[in-house]
Amino acid sequence: MLTKGGMNMREGRIMRLPPKERILDAAEDLFFNLGIRRVTVEDVATKAETTKAAVYRHFGSKENLIAEWIRIVTAQYAAILDNLEKTYPGDPRAQLYGWAKHIADTLATTSHRGCPFINSIAELPDPNDPVRLLIEAHKKRQAQRVAMLCEGAGIPDPEAAAVEISFMLEGAQISTQNNSIPNAGKHVMRIISEILDRAERGKKKGPLKVLAKQAG
Repeated sequence: MLTKGGMNMREGRIMRLPPKERILDAAEDLFFNLGIRRVTVEDVATKAETTKAAVYRHFGSKENLIAEWIRIVTAQYAAILDNLEKTYPGDPRAQLYGWAKHIADTLATTSHRGCPFINSIAELPDPNDPVRLLIEAHKKRQAQRVAMLCEGAGIPDPEAAAVEISFMLEGAQISTQNNSIPNAGKHVMRIISEILDRAERGKKKGPLKVLAKQAG
């Protein structure tokens, strides 16, 4: 969408940001669409309409800029689960369903680039790279949080269920990225519904029925 002057509205908004935020916005766009290694500090400075010196003044190095971008993205993902907790307090089942639905809904608008974490970690061969460690820590926290929700929802073997959900959601993102499975979002919602149904089946096989079966 264009303004009267012909400037893209997003560009107009970005140019009103303070220099540091403008650099971060430019880095986010470039790192996500082109990759963290291909993009140079000069590329970021040019897109942000500033100088390389300004980028280094605010962030010190390209690695620090990448790390700050990853922190922002991880915070965005954590905020989604936080918002679901506020929307469905005390209802881990609804929170899990909402988490899967968020991923499923965003698949339709996912670009060919896919998941920023998967793409970035593929460009970081050093297992001790600070940025890679940031991503790994985020993924572990997220998996633990999903496992707690699975336990709260009464799903049998919650840790295994959390692994299954993580595999399913990340696999859906990759499949959408490489265009190998059509309608991945529908499959995501079918699978999460089946996982959540295990809790209901577990309730039906309560201790009284189990004892009755053993007595018979």
